[in-house]
Amino acid sequence: MPADLAVIGLGHLGLPLAQAAVAAGIPTLGYKTGPEGGSLSPAELRRMLSGGFRPATDPAELGRVRTAVICAPTSRGADGALDLSQLEAAARTLAAQLRPHTTVILESPVRPGTTEEFLRPLLEEGSGLRAGRDFHLAYSPSRVDPGNRDFGPANTPKVIGGLTPACTESAAAFYGRLTDKVVRARGTREAETVQLLETNFRHVNIALVNEMAVLCHDLGVDLWDVIRCAETKPFGFQAFRPGPGVGGHGIAQDLTGHSGRTLRMVELAQQVNNHMPQYVIQRAATLLNEHGKSARAARVLLLGVTYKADLADQQGTPAHEIALRLMELGASVSYHDPLVPAWRVLGRPVPRADSLYEAAADADLTILLQQHRTYDLQGLSVKAQLLLDTRGATPTGAAHRL
Repeated sequence: MPADLAVIGLGHLGLPLAQAAVAAGIPTLGYKTGPEGGSLSPAELRRMLSGGFRPATDPAELGRVRTAVICAPTSRGADGALDLSQLEAAARTLAAQLRPHTTVILESPVRPGTTEEFLRPLLEEGSGLRAGRDFHLAYSPSRVDPGNRDFGPANTPKVIGGLTPACTESAAAFYGRLTDKVVRARGTREAETVQLLETNFRHVNIALVNEMAVLCHDLGVDLWDVIRCAETKPFGFQAFRPGPGVGGHGIAQDLTGHSGRTLRMVELAQQVNNHMPQYVIQRAATLLNEHGKSARAARVLLLGVTYKADLADQQGTPAHEIALRLMELGASVSYHDPLVPAWRVLGRPVPRADSLYEAAADADLTILLQQHRTYDLQGLSVKAQLLLDTRGATPTGAAHRL
């Protein structure tokens, strides 16, 4: 069966899209752009293959689809700018096979203007076709939330912004097969800026509660009780909760180097959030000291080293920096995570605790970094000699909270 859709990039954005398309009955081709972090269980792969999914390695197959969605990763480079190298490679590969009347959609996180100023020239030069006349070109911000049991592709509205009104409608027709609601933006730049706003909204609000966590600890105020009460307000407030740092694939963007513009609030939020792993270390060292122990040679157990609860994904997890800083202080670090069978920090393996309760009882300090559903936090708080909860997940009074 010929594929109707090509998903280019099978990482954390592309795989969920391919799964949603197959579930909607769309024959789908998957094309990798390089080393990508997405993965499927054997059962998930079997379901997709039986539903019409086909992995491809021959670029020629990209020229036989009606819709191509580029989901190439655009992680932040060493200079802080988004790395568009995989996006460029994907665009050049697609351009060489592009046929008239194809709809090309970009979902990778990018700065406003990238679709028109970066992607469009690559596609036009490589294909000899003209966007908006010979093929449709649009941008749609990805709204993937791994592990969310309430919102998936079908009931999450999809924003579409095309190069022309016809481009928008063509992309909307495709996404209308996957979701209950399509929202049309005025153009590609508006759609790209939706992604910018949504990602930065998360980072700025997490930074606010992270600062509140530090302030409330200094004042002797229970921040978790403050949040519990504040979220009863039915308007003008959305609850965010502090943590040991911000992980995940959504990268805050302050637009530095882009037309000389910056978002000062986002820049400050990044500074606050980037400081949280160090704050956790400060709290850990203080707790050890208060109990007559030094961080040097202390046995420290880290619980949950993924960036999000109940997911195995470690992208951007603050656990790496926390473990590294503890090691630099001379602590003996081990970890437990039901989803991570082996863990390395700077290439060095970190010992894994097989028995959670025994390890917590033996450790001088246990730090809860991620509250996986399988953790019995009440039982853990009884077994642990000293417990620092960075997620506010333990029962009140059962642990020292961030």
